[in-house]
Amino acid sequence: MTGGLDLNARVDVARASSMDRLRTSWARLRRSALPIIQCAVGAALAWFFAHHVVGHPQPFFAPTAAVVSIGISFGARLRRSVELVVGVAVGIGIGDLFITHAGTGVWQIALVVAVAMAGAVFLDGGSIISMQAASSSVLVATLMPPSAGGGFSRMIDALIGGLVGVVVVAAIPLHPVRRAREQAAGVLEVMGKSLNDCADGLIEQNSDKIRTALAAARATQPQIDQLRSTLEGGREISRISPLYWNSRDRLERIRATADPLDNAVRNTRVLFRRSLTLVQDDEILDPRLIDVVEQLAKAVDVVRRMMLADPGEQPDQAEAARVLRSVAKNTRPELVDGAGLSAHVVFAQVRSMVVDLMQVCGMRRISAMALLPPTVARPHVKPEEE
Repeated sequence: MTGGLDLNARVDVARASSMDRLRTSWARLRRSALPIIQCAVGAALAWFFAHHVVGHPQPFFAPTAAVVSIGISFGARLRRSVELVVGVAVGIGIGDLFITHAGTGVWQIALVVAVAMAGAVFLDGGSIISMQAASSSVLVATLMPPSAGGGFSRMIDALIGGLVGVVVVAAIPLHPVRRAREQAAGVLEVMGKSLNDCADGLIEQNSDKIRTALAAARATQPQIDQLRSTLEGGREISRISPLYWNSRDRLERIRATADPLDNAVRNTRVLFRRSLTLVQDDEILDPRLIDVVEQLAKAVDVVRRMMLADPGEQPDQAEAARVLRSVAKNTRPELVDGAGLSAHVVFAQVRSMVVDLMQVCGMRRISAMALLPPTVARPHVKPEEE
C-alpha cells in the first residue's frame, strides 16, 4: 500500500514538473513572439527587395543579413548590422579572390578562412564580424563560384538585408521600457523571496535554507546581464522608432536603476554568505536584526511593485521610499553591540542594500546614506560662550 502511495506521489511530482516546464516554455515563447515576427517579416522583405526590385536571382545574403541584424537578443542591433555587412563583404571579397586564383580544396579553404577572420579582426574586434567573414568566405569558396559582378551583388544583398532589419525594428518595435521593467521586477522578486528564506534560516539555525537563498541570488546574474542588454536594445529602439521617441526619458530613468539593482543583489549574496557562516559557527545574533532582514524582504516586494507600475506613478514610488526609510531607521548600531564579525557584516550589508534600493527608487546616494542612523556616536560640541 505504501509503495502505491509513493508511486502516486512520484507521478504527481512528475506531472507538476512537466506542467511547470510547459508553462515556462509557453512564457518564453510569448516573450519571443514579436522578435520572431520581426525576423520572419524582415527575411521576406529582404528577399523581395533583393530579388524583385534589385533583380538578383539568388539573394542568399539578403534574408540572412536581415535575420541576424534583427536577432532575438534585443540588444545592440545596429552594431550587429554593421558588423554583419562588413563581415560579409570581407568574406566574399577574400573568398572570390582565392577561388579565382587558387581554386578550391582543403588547403585553400583553411587559408581563406584564416585570412578572412584575420582581416575581420584587424578591422573590428567584434565576434559577429569575424564569424560572418569566415562563414561567408567558406560559402563562396565551396558553393558559390565567382561570376561577373558576383561579389558586388552579394555585398549589395547583405546591405539590403541589414537596412531592412533596421526598418523592421523601427516599424514593428519592441516596447523599450516595459520589458526592462519586467526583468528588473523579476530580479527583485527573487531577491525578496531569498531574503525571507535567509531570515527563516537564521531563526531556525537552518544552514540549508540560507544555502538555497544564496543559490537563488547567485542565479540572478544572467537576468541582470539580460536587463542591461534589454536596456541597450531599448535605447536603440527609442532612437530609431518614431513610435517611442517620447519614451526616452522613462528609459533613462530605468537605466539609472541598473547599477544600484546590481549592487543590491551583490550585497545580498554577501549577506547570505556571511549568514551561512554565522549559523555554521553558532554565532549569537540579535533577533531584532533578523526582524530587520524580514522587513527588508517586504520592502523589496514594495520596490518590485513600484517597478511594474507605470513610470511616474508617485504613490507607488513614494510608498517604496517610505518603507525603505522605515527599514533604514531600524538599522541602529545597538543591534550588533557585543556581536561577532559575521553579525557586523550582516548588519552592514542590510544598510548597504537599503541605500541601493533607495537609489532604485530614484533617490541620490548621498541622500539615502543620510537617512541611516550613525554607527559612531557624534561628539557633543558645546556652544560657544557669548
